[in-house]
Amino acid sequence: MIELGSRERRQPPPPHIVWQSLTEPRRPGGRQWLDLHPDEVEPRILRAVEPELVVWSSLWPERPDDEIRFDIRPTADGGCSLRWTLLTPTEAPEQSVVGRLRHRLNFLINALLRFSFGQ
Repeated sequence: MIELGSRERRQPPPPHIVWQSLTEPRRPGGRQWLDLHPDEVEPRILRAVEPELVVWSSLWPERPDDEIRFDIRPTADGGCSLRWTLLTPTEAPEQSVVGRLRHRLNFLINALLRFSFGQ
């Protein structure tokens, strides 16, 4: 797999809460944060190891083989560190496409998900 982008930031809740939000983003009564664009599809869970790893299928139908990996580590203050990594098994697309995909993932994870926790 070729890494197209990655970013790590702190999230306020403990790892198991972030893991649950990633594995069940549409859970009834849960935080509704996964706001997809019309050209995006609901991710499937490809792999999950509670509370440290979640791997999603691609959000983009035009890039069906891409994967989004989430690594979750606890932090000393009771929160966690969350790293997303965008991976592809094929050639990397043009830099403008990579930039758009990275920007979108960063917004979903480090804005919408983070804001759903009150940050």
